[in-house]
Amino acid sequence: MINFSTDDFRPHERFDHWCEVRARNLFGVTISLDPRHRAHFRGRFSAVSVSDSILSNMRASPYLVSRGAGDISRTSSDSLCIYQQTGGASWFNSKGEGEFTIAAGELAISHSDLPYTTAPTTAHGFDLRILKIPLAGREMFARPARGLPPALLRDNPRLKMAIAASLAALAASATENPDADFDQDVGHLAQLALLARNRVAPGSPESRAALRSGVLKAATSVLAQNLHRPGLSPLAVATELGISVRQLHLLFEPTGRSFARTLMALRLTEARRVMLGVMSTRPVADVAYACGFDSMATFYRVFRQTYGMTPNELRAEKIAADVTL
Repeated sequence: MINFSTDDFRPHERFDHWCEVRARNLFGVTISLDPRHRAHFRGRFSAVSVSDSILSNMRASPYLVSRGAGDISRTSSDSLCIYQQTGGASWFNSKGEGEFTIAAGELAISHSDLPYTTAPTTAHGFDLRILKIPLAGREMFARPARGLPPALLRDNPRLKMAIAASLAALAASATENPDADFDQDVGHLAQLALLARNRVAPGSPESRAALRSGVLKAATSVLAQNLHRPGLSPLAVATELGISVRQLHLLFEPTGRSFARTLMALRLTEARRVMLGVMSTRPVADVAYACGFDSMATFYRVFRQTYGMTPNELRAEKIAADVTL
């Protein structure tokens, strides 16, 4: 994993280091910034390998980025890129698709070796996540991906939702277990990206599998974000995802865990996390209700079944461990 911050350098050195580390070496781009603003420049960058691909996150003060013929010749990467704006907004100009603005939460997809120019449109600066998928050895993706100019993903809420949820899940998994095998996850994201750009057939087995995986991740994300709601129902989740209740239940079937059991597991995990955290003195009932349980009897029963102890025993065990430190 790579972590880089300009905070480690003196103000007048920050932009020059950023040019070399982030721009030329990692992304093969040329960047520019008015010398009057360079002393105030700040940037943070991280990158982690997910199988043979690179998932990166970047936040930085505004500047102008261009990838021209010279940059491409010097640093060709032949990759499919999925770009997500995680904050602020950016302007893009590409020869193939013209100009567009990408707002927070939106996605753009392109081949890495085509020229473009980009810059933030607000003082927020750059705030983005990029997945870079090498095409070497991935012939089923290489032909449809090559020659794909940067373009905004439009007019397909389900695909946008599936890609965004898959990116978030990949980022979380890579942080928690960086040595895991992410080949299937990366392959699904590549298929979804090409599907979003109309470069692969929507009815193919690969497209159906990728979409099913992405929508399942989106459904799990909706559960995690709303687990505090005691009345969270399959109908409410299906409506938010734009699918039927039957389709929602079918999503969970291959996992071996139903919608209800998945929601219960997420609530238990969150309750345990809270009780083991800095707020460990919070009353057990408060924790249970905050995690969406509407019955203390149910909470105690399923907690013991899952963890082999009651919430109070877990808390006592934590206190004893803290005392011995």
